[in-house]
Amino acid sequence: MAIVAAAEPAPRFARPASGPVDVAVVLTHGANVMDFAGAWEVFQDTPFPGTEEPAFRLYTVSDSRAPLTLTGGLKVVPDYTFDYAPPPAVIVVGAQAGSPRMLQWLRQVNASERTQVLMSVCTGAFKLAQAGILDGKSATTHHDFFDEFSRRFPKVNLVRGERFVQSGPHLFTAGGLTSGVDLALHIVELYFGAESARRTAAYMEYARRGN
Repeated sequence: MAIVAAAEPAPRFARPASGPVDVAVVLTHGANVMDFAGAWEVFQDTPFPGTEEPAFRLYTVSDSRAPLTLTGGLKVVPDYTFDYAPPPAVIVVGAQAGSPRMLQWLRQVNASERTQVLMSVCTGAFKLAQAGILDGKSATTHHDFFDEFSRRFPKVNLVRGERFVQSGPHLFTAGGLTSGVDLALHIVELYFGAESARRTAAYMEYARRGN
């Protein structure tokens, strides 16, 4: 009797009719470089299946276009302001100082039909929780901040010890730092399938962990 290989499940998120998936990386002063750079590397290294064309288009967004100082002294000039950023399909929020305008924008994109993924990395989960986006949902964050997160956000069910957690239909939260790489690869899989995620991880020489 012949053994028939199971078909790979269809990707969960619809690709754009044309062009790459727009990814907005949220930056304010003190943003942790690894939190967004790990996810950035994953998305920049992923081509459309069967091509060499980039599957994702990345840009940064902040309160203004004034230079920001990130961890380790890295200087970054944001591509767009929150007022004029193109509508993203994917939003990445890492650890950072944040701002009132940032929280307002996160609420807006969370409610937008265009948003397919709103993901936090490390204590970026604090920003989603401050915006009220995680109330009544499960989430995770960096292990050093578990107790503080539970104390500040009792309406959120904190999940300890997972690399990342799906917090809602389009909401995802990752633990600290390199957990964002695993979550970004998971997002690649949800868009383009497991083989695309495997190829990207192999190109990066990264061993996936967790969920």
